[in-house]
Amino acid sequence: MNGPGRAAWAGLLAPVLAGAIACVVLEITGPGLRLYAATSPGLAAAIAGLLGGAMTAGVLGARRHADRAAARAAAAALAAAAATAAQDRLRFLARLDHELKNPLTAIRAGLANLEQATGMRACSGPAPGDEGGAALASVSAQADRITRLVSDLRKLADLEAQALETAPVDLPGLLAEVAEAVGDLPGASQRSIRVTVPQAPWPLPPIEGDRDLLFVAVQNLAGNAIKFSAPGDTVEIRASEDGEALLIEVADTGIGIPGDEIGQVWEELARGRAARSLPGTGIGLALVRVITARHGGRVAIRSRHGQGTVVSLWLPLPAGPGAAADVAGSRQRGDSTGKAVA
Repeated sequence: MNGPGRAAWAGLLAPVLAGAIACVVLEITGPGLRLYAATSPGLAAAIAGLLGGAMTAGVLGARRHADRAAARAAAAALAAAAATAAQDRLRFLARLDHELKNPLTAIRAGLANLEQATGMRACSGPAPGDEGGAALASVSAQADRITRLVSDLRKLADLEAQALETAPVDLPGLLAEVAEAVGDLPGASQRSIRVTVPQAPWPLPPIEGDRDLLFVAVQNLAGNAIKFSAPGDTVEIRASEDGEALLIEVADTGIGIPGDEIGQVWEELARGRAARSLPGTGIGLALVRVITARHGGRVAIRSRHGQGTVVSLWLPLPAGPGAAADVAGSRQRGDSTGKAVA
């Protein structure tokens, strides 16, 4: 029993014990005492002790009820504040997207006119020694970055507000498609990209989820693994069963994350020191976190600076414990001819 519980019981039993002790004393000395009562002095003391215990119990009960009511009120206030903050944030992101869309469109139109007037395309890069062309290319690149940033922020806001379209998802197939897609990224051909899923004693069961969003989450992680690794490094995309959840991990032997930046990587617009010289908006891991949370899962990251990083996603199994074994059993049962039936 904890400290508050012991204190409550002590407060409740003290009057009763005091009454019992007084009862014994008065019963022993009762004949020599002159009491103006028509009852035994010991009985009177016992009744007084019981009444004191009852009053103490009532006071403690009222206090506990008040404490529980205060705790419920505080929890409700925190939940309301969190909901209000979430709605304000979504409104801000929607307003930001709306306010920046027209200026960005005007900037890109002006850049296109300048490119046409100078006969140079920013995407092809300026000629050596062409300072004007270099400045134009830099402005165009920054305009592209702001456009992607606003688009990603809007995606994040929409993702948190819209309902998911769920269906059974074949996880091994999805991971294979992710590996194929990231294989076209710059530098991917110089990395060893592996997909590992268990086949024994049974394959992974399907999970309920939005396949497109899960693809985006794993693809973002695999893309980061390629981006923050070097030629010759290894990128592993793997999945396994972990109790009541399916575990997806994307690991690499890249540069890793400094210890003082680990706690910030899931935040929106977070850009570590190693990422500042690389393209990106700082929204990728925030998208992964939100997608996983919308599927009822959780995320974690482990990293050693200079050795590599492992990002883990846990997604709940739809049928609870034993789902994988049940699915495996249904796949391996045979008919009278010995053929496997689904």
